[in-house]
Amino acid sequence: MTDEKPLKSSLELAMERLRKKDADAGIESVPITDAQKEAIAEARNFYDSKIAEQEVLHQSSARRVFDPAEREKIDQEYRRERERLTSERDNKVEKIRRGKG
Repeated sequence: MTDEKPLKSSLELAMERLRKKDADAGIESVPITDAQKEAIAEARNFYDSKIAEQEVLHQSSARRVFDPAEREKIDQEYRRERERLTSERDNKVEKIRRGKG
C-alpha cells in the first residue's frame, strides 16, 4: 500500500493514449503561450461578432421578403457568408497556434 497510485479517470486514460499515439506518430505537442491565447480569443471574438452581425442583417432582409425563391437565395447567401467567416476564423486560429499569426 505504500506505492498505491490513485485510479485514473477515463478522460485521463484516453488523454494518455492520445499523447502516446501522437508521440509514436512524431507529432510534437507544444503548449500555447499566453500571447497566443490572447490572440486566439481576440480572433474568435472578432469573427463571432461578424457572424452575429451577418445574422442580424440576414434576419432583417428575410423579414422583408415574401417570395420563396428570393427567400431561398437570401438564405443561401447567408449560409455561404457564415461558412466563409467560420473558415477564416478557424484558419486564423490555426495560424496563431502554429506561431505564424
